[in-house]
Amino acid sequence: MGAARKIPRRRAGAGPKFGLVSFVEKPLTAIHPSPQNETLYRPVLATDPDIVALAASIREHGLQEPIVISLDDYILSGHRRHQACQLAGLSAVPCRVMNIRHTDPEFVTRLREFNRQRVKTVTEIAREEIVAANPEEAHRALVEHRRERARVDAQTIKIVGTKHRAEISPAKKPMLDAVLGILQARRQFWPLTERQIHYALLNDPPLVHAKKPGSTYRNTLKCYKSLCDLVTRARLDGSIPFHAIEDPTRPVRVWKFHANVGSFIRHEMDQFLKGYYRDLQQSQPNHIEIVGEKNTIDSIIRPVAEEFCIPMTIGRGYCSLPPRQAMADRYEDSGKDKLIILVLSDFDPEGEDIVHSFARSLRDDFDVFDVAAVKVALTADQVRQMRLPPRMKAKQSSSRYGKFVQRHGEDVFELEAVPPERLQALLRQSIDSVLDIQAYNAEIDAKKHDAAQLESIRRRIQENVASLLPPSGDTAS
Repeated sequence: MGAARKIPRRRAGAGPKFGLVSFVEKPLTAIHPSPQNETLYRPVLATDPDIVALAASIREHGLQEPIVISLDDYILSGHRRHQACQLAGLSAVPCRVMNIRHTDPEFVTRLREFNRQRVKTVTEIAREEIVAANPEEAHRALVEHRRERARVDAQTIKIVGTKHRAEISPAKKPMLDAVLGILQARRQFWPLTERQIHYALLNDPPLVHAKKPGSTYRNTLKCYKSLCDLVTRARLDGSIPFHAIEDPTRPVRVWKFHANVGSFIRHEMDQFLKGYYRDLQQSQPNHIEIVGEKNTIDSIIRPVAEEFCIPMTIGRGYCSLPPRQAMADRYEDSGKDKLIILVLSDFDPEGEDIVHSFARSLRDDFDVFDVAAVKVALTADQVRQMRLPPRMKAKQSSSRYGKFVQRHGEDVFELEAVPPERLQALLRQSIDSVLDIQAYNAEIDAKKHDAAQLESIRRRIQENVASLLPPSGDTAS
């Protein structure tokens, strides 16, 4: 890469022992990270958001603070800058050369002193003191520290024996192919539930076992358990991505943390004024609400409800009183003329009754007298139009069985039998039918104007905030 080039703007000086020797420009490839740095501090990773942000700053403004190196080109201060310069694509960087070599016994002490002023964890500060005395002892202490952090004080259960799940046999391939086909066709609706896959299989049922002609997939508990077992094994062997399947009955919560204040500020500034949603329903004469009967359609109808800014409730059958009261309160707060409820429920005795029951409860229990309910899906006409194959019979135990069978027959159909895109289209059609389209389009135009105005404000505020922060560069060398 060639010899180091002197930077003429400063005169080199010998200085005291371990002091400054010169300012030079060095090829980036000629500079070596100090192995001891990782013993004291966190590893410097190219994927670290702070490093990525620092690289972007260097790419735009150049390296503002030279890297400090030894006589034999090992970094004393600037490991993060060095990594960021690589990401930024720099070929050479300015350096301050100190009168010390990497092999000098005092090197680790100097490394520590150069890093004293950066933000460090308490654990890193403690390690600094150990490393300054004895690097080998520091490494031993670090390993011991990590073991201590990993130690579990609680009484643990001893794991006895091994258990391996059976591999997926060739006889299961037709059913696995059918499941994979459903996942691929519904990729935009991931994650799916096993129940959604179950109902999708009923539309074109495969053989559960290829060598058993009578094993056609049916709407039975036995078939459903076979599906769950197959999906589990397919996820473990990599045939199905883990994130393609969810279990909404077992929610998981994780929390957003930040490594330091800089990371938090960068995240907040990047998201600043990006959470604006204009109420596209504010100029509508009527208050509209969406009700879904079950969790399995939540991910399907939620994008449509969000697009139109319409509140959505998942009732899980007959909705309990608190969600109904909340809906009545929203309607009252809106000050609008009428409450319109768009309901998506199964085509069965209960599904047919839910629409009427919900509207009647709002009228009789919560004094919402001007209420109208619309069944978006699933209706008898839709079943005929989509030619849904009959898979289930109405439950005779239902108190509404007789009335339903007399009018529609014994066959019942669940929402999961409808392709997601079709269900979304049905919901959109129902929303369009109750909207004041002219008022809605005016809100869309206003939203675009709002977005442009917010972006202008956001940029000006970001510039002002940036002027209050320390100069961009290596704040944690």
